[in-house]
Parts: sequence; C-alpha cells; structure tokens
Amino acid sequence: MSDPRMTYPPYQALEPARPIQDPFADAPAFEEDFMAVLENTNLHRSTIGCVIPAYNEAESIADVIEGLLRQTRVPDVIHVVINNTTDDTAKIAAEYAGPHEIVTELGEQFTEVFVHDIGKNPDKKVGALNYGYSLVEGCDFLLGVDGDTVADPKAVEYLETEAVSDSRIGGISAIFTIDDKPIKGLVAKFLIAGQRTQFAAFNLQNLLRGRNMAVLGGQFSIFSTNALRDAMKANHQTTPWVKDSEVEDSLLSLQIKSAGYLTKISPYARANVGGMTTLKGYDAQQVKWTYGAIELMWPGQRGDTKGQPFHPNLRLRWFENFGMLTNFFVRVAFIILLAGSLSINAFVFSPVWLIPVAAAALLNLRIAMTMKARDNRDILFAVLIFPAEVFMWIRISHFLRSWTRFLSKKKVDNWAMQAKAERGGGSFGHWVPLVMLVIVMIAMAIIWNLLGPVVQSSILWVGWPIVGVVTVLQTLLMFTKLFRRHQGYQV
Repeated sequence: MSDPRMTYPPYQALEPARPIQDPFADAPAFEEDFMAVLENTNLHRSTIGCVIPAYNEAESIADVIEGLLRQTRVPDVIHVVINNTTDDTAKIAAEYAGPHEIVTELGEQFTEVFVHDIGKNPDKKVGALNYGYSLVEGCDFLLGVDGDTVADPKAVEYLETEAVSDSRIGGISAIFTIDDKPIKGLVAKFLIAGQRTQFAAFNLQNLLRGRNMAVLGGQFSIFSTNALRDAMKANHQTTPWVKDSEVEDSLLSLQIKSAGYLTKISPYARANVGGMTTLKGYDAQQVKWTYGAIELMWPGQRGDTKGQPFHPNLRLRWFENFGMLTNFFVRVAFIILLAGSLSINAFVFSPVWLIPVAAAALLNLRIAMTMKARDNRDILFAVLIFPAEVFMWIRISHFLRSWTRFLSKKKVDNWAMQAKAERGGGSFGHWVPLVMLVIVMIAMAIIWNLLGPVVQSSILWVGWPIVGVVTVLQTLLMFTKLFRRHQGYQV
C-alpha cells in the first residue's frame, strides 16, 4: 500500500485559460442585486483548498483537474485523495502533481496539485473527504469536487465571490447537470435525459425557495471552514463528514444549517457531473440516496443518526416522497380500475382524462426550457410523454425499494452495492418491483373474477371517485408549478 501522504513529481502546467463571455451581459432585472455583489467584492481576500475524493476515476480525473486549472479563480491548493482504487487514477492524476503558474483574465495565479493515495479506506468517500479536510482546514474555504465533475471556467469565482460577501453563508452549491453529448446507446441516452430533467427540477425548486439549498452536493460545493468547525463542535464530531449516513452531504448540510449558517445554491456557477448509464447503476445510486434521506427524515434514532423530520432542509424531501407515493397510487389504482371496468364492459372514455397527461407534458417541457444547455433530447423527453412516464415508473421502483429496505431494518452496505453496480456487478434487484407488480396484478385479477357483479360494481363506484379526486389535486398542483414565475433562472 502506498504512503498515505505520498505526492508525485511536478508536471508541466496547462495552457493559460482563454477569456470567456461574461454571462451577465444580458442579465435580466432580477439579477441586479447579485451582480452588485460580484462587482463590489474583493475576489482574492480568501484562500481556497480543493479536495477531490477519487475512487476508480481513471476515465474522468484528468478532465476534473484540467477543469480546475482552467478556472478564472484557481484554488490555492488542490488535493486529490485516492481511496480503494484498483485502476490508473493515481498514475493519471500524478501527471498534474506539482506547482502551476496560470494566467487568467483575473491575472497571474499560482496553485499546487498534490496526489495522495491512502490505499484501503473502510470509510470510503467520507474517509477521503475527512483526510482532505485535515490538509486544508487552515484555508478560509474548502471546495469539494467529485472525481467525475467538470466545472465551467467561472464556477469557483462565482462561488467564492458570494461566499465572502456574506459571513452567514456556510456553503454554496453549484447548479449540477450531466453532459449528454458523449453518451452512447439507447438505454444510456434515455437514463441521462431523465436524470437531466431530475437535476433541473431539483435545482429549480431550490432556486425558487430563495436559493436556499437543501443539499450541498459533494459534486461541486464550497464550504466555509468556520462553518464546518462550528458544525463539528455542535455535533461533538472530530471530522465534518461522518460515516453513519448514506447521504453524508445531506447530513452535513443539515448540521451547517442547524449551526446557524445559510446553505445556498449559486444561480451562475455550473458543473457537469457523472451520470448513471445503466439501470443497475442508477437504481443503486437512487436507492442509496433515498434510503439515506428517509433515515434523516424518520423520527427518533436510527443507529447513530438522529432523525430530524421538521428540519427546514428536509421539506423538499418530504414533498418528494409524498409525491412519489401519490404517483404510485394513482397509476396502480388507474390500471386496476381500468382493467376491472373493461372486464364488465363498464368503461366509458372521457377526453377530460387527457388533461392530467397534457399538464404533465407541459410541465416537463417548461422544466426542459429552463435548462441552459438543453438540446433536442431534453425537449423530446418531455413532449413525447412515454419516455417521461417510463422514467417515472423507474423512480417509483427506487422509492418502493428504499422504503422496503428501510422498514425491514436489514443492514445493507448501500455504498458497496452502488460501487458494485457501477462496475456492472450486483444482483437484479432493480427488477423486483416490476416482478412484484405483475404478481400483484395477476393475483388481483384472479380475485376480481371470483367476486360477484354487485361487489365488482361497488368497488368501481367507490374507486373511480377516489382516484379522480387525487388526480384532480395532482393536476391542480401541476398547473400551479406550470404557471409559477421562474424569475429568469436557468438550470
């Protein structure tokens, strides 16, 4: 195993960054206050230490480091912390190790890249982040960057500028999306289109809530080290991140908020993150995230994690889970009632039923139109209806598997399961909800045929109004979101 503090020899610095167009040139009126902050703040009065936890990131680590060295505001130091890796991540990252003198539109800047291979690490990403924190805790800010995240050239500049403008800010997240241009394969393109829409909706919700960010994602966020120290002190921790939670970034965001700081999302800083291109990988990731969120939401104590159901950062989580439950109920109930009605020739079609479908398509289209880097795939995903509906069923399966796993109290290493799934291994558990749905449908069909005509008619008479009322409420909520002002934000 390599020396935990091993660094590699210097390599040639990158080309100077090219000036890029100022995105504020055509800024709408709502941005004036934010622009004033950017213009009136001294950009170089703080120090930034960047930490990149890297696990088998050979395909992306070079782009990540180069993306940081192309920033208009380069971090003062960059630490690549490699853990549990079996590929060439360390070898590739080592090519960038050493000092770099870079000329940007803000002037001449200096940074140094260090590469640390900490070998086998039982705490995985959390252990790598905490190791990195120990190296940069003397800086004013810690910039956390995932090993597959490439930021826009001005991302660090925007994050730092807002962070130093208000001492109440404990952390700021960039707007995340996925670059779909390199994606190959029909299933991969479909999954990435769905994830882009999912990211866009989440980012937009946070922006419209006063830019209060529910989760300071580890993909690309900047943290005040003062806020990290206060959060550690308040929670009797020796490190900012703890291994007790499946969603270490969500838990830390809650702790920073509880320590009296603001958690924000930048309207301008952007970064492309790595997406999941297989059903196995996407399922494992979403189940881990949802399971961890449920653990934070659940009242009482689960192991060493205290549930905080009324925490302001968890409101969106509650809405998401309630929304998924409603979506599941409406779809399953509609299929059952439709099949029952057809079986006794009691089905009567009404064009009114198309209103919820149209509202969903329009809402998806409006979300797609808010994407700064939207393309034809994003538009087609929304307007064709079928892709978005299939993706919703996939998300429902994650929702069901997460709650089932949580309520069963079965101890599962969701980190390991995600890593295995991303490598192409793992079980076919992501198909279990579909198999169970088919089994339930068959069982209900058998039971339905055993019932008498009077009972069948009574079930339909009660069931359709219930589904109708829930659908009407869902549709009204969709129209509310559809006509809500987006204040010029782009995600």
